Amino acid sequence: MLWSRDSMLEQTIMEETELQYLSGFGNEFASEDPRCPGSLPKGQNNPQKCPYGLYAEQLSGTAFTAPRVHNRRSWLYRIRPSAVHSAFKSLENGNMRDDWNSWPPDPNQLRWHPFTIPDASKGEVDFSQGLNTLCGAGDSRTRNGLSIHIYACNASMKDKCMYSSDGDFLIVPQQGTLLVLTEFGKMQVKPNEIFVIQQGMRFSVQVSEPSRGYILEVYNGHFALPDLGPIGANGLANPRDFLTPVACYEERMCNYTIINKFQGRMFVAEQDHSPFDVVAWHGNYTPYKYDLDNFMVINVVAFDHADPSIFTVLTCQSSKPGVAIADFVIFPPRWSVQEHTFRPPYYHRNCMSEFMGLIKGKYEAKEEGFRPGGGTLHSMMTPHGPDADCFQKASNADLKAERIADGTMAFMFESSLSLALTEWGNKTCLRVDEDYFKCWQGLKSNFNPDEKPQLSEAGSQSSSTVKTFTF
Repeated sequence: MLWSRDSMLEQTIMEETELQYLSGFGNEFASEDPRCPGSLPKGQNNPQKCPYGLYAEQLSGTAFTAPRVHNRRSWLYRIRPSAVHSAFKSLENGNMRDDWNSWPPDPNQLRWHPFTIPDASKGEVDFSQGLNTLCGAGDSRTRNGLSIHIYACNASMKDKCMYSSDGDFLIVPQQGTLLVLTEFGKMQVKPNEIFVIQQGMRFSVQVSEPSRGYILEVYNGHFALPDLGPIGANGLANPRDFLTPVACYEERMCNYTIINKFQGRMFVAEQDHSPFDVVAWHGNYTPYKYDLDNFMVINVVAFDHADPSIFTVLTCQSSKPGVAIADFVIFPPRWSVQEHTFRPPYYHRNCMSEFMGLIKGKYEAKEEGFRPGGGTLHSMMTPHGPDADCFQKASNADLKAERIADGTMAFMFESSLSLALTEWGNKTCLRVDEDYFKCWQGLKSNFNPDEKPQLSEAGSQSSSTVKTFTF
């Protein structure tokens, strides 16, 4: 359970056997470091004197008076209160900032080549230094909106941590395994896993290889599991597959840097000790991780292509029922068996904004051009869908049962907000694909008023007798 930052860090950083987790989503958890048994106060949260001379500190994720079902808070029992640090000062360097309103709107389909990972031969760049804001909407000061960031780094954060005062981070590693140190304990997160660091939680990212990924930050509240409705009690992301770290404190005196994202800007303070000095904690406001391979896919077994909402892992809802500030949606390996159906994603104009990323493999609707570590943005009412090659193949395919997306994991951040690019996303990153629009130019008219359709009515024939359009 004990970890230390010494010369052996790079050899021990990814040893899964050292890590333990608590299972469940939104549970009331309690954890204490086994080196200090009895460090959790009994029967109350804030005794006059805490065991072992610890300080009691509450971390509130919701208003005190939020309904019990929505109330989120945890009590931390730590060696020193988190208030023991110098005054915060503005941190001017870096591109993680809410400046999307400074760039003219762009309604075009947008695609980015894989985002560049810093060259280690030109210097070390850690997670906090390798953060860049791609796009966003709203205002962190009024707690309404979101931002999408890209991280790319080649070094560990050394005696440094960060947190966001603005919102929750949902982090999607695409390349490189991360060891995430938090006040609640530590997590190992690999590509094809995600982790959530909620508002106000301090964390540090350690790496042993070049790393890259995506971040969705929401200002309005916290991520929740979507309601299942007619699906029933089980399916999609099951609560027991979400893992929260156990208490694991570090008592270490050192020059430590604290970075705070506040109102869309970065600030820095110093302190003389590690912030990960929490000996015990209890509550339901915690960091957590999830393995995307555990997602229970719900899919169509008759005809037509279902809306991508059936692949929602987590959602952050707005005040309007059924309308999300942000949904996190994945497109995992699965069987495709629909009859009489154009099986890839349909052509679409959406009142929502859709940002897509690719963790690995090739996305079925665009096998060329959309690569792991890159991204696309289809803004509100901007038309999009399969490219010409995908359309031709799918329109004439033999509709037999087949596995799709094996070796692939694409995802989508979908939002009811109209997203705008930052200067970094539109210019500075130098990764915009100027030719993206060309992937649809090969779509030609197949209209022939004299040709009689050869499709039977949906569901009237078995898959073995299905006929398809020919062009």
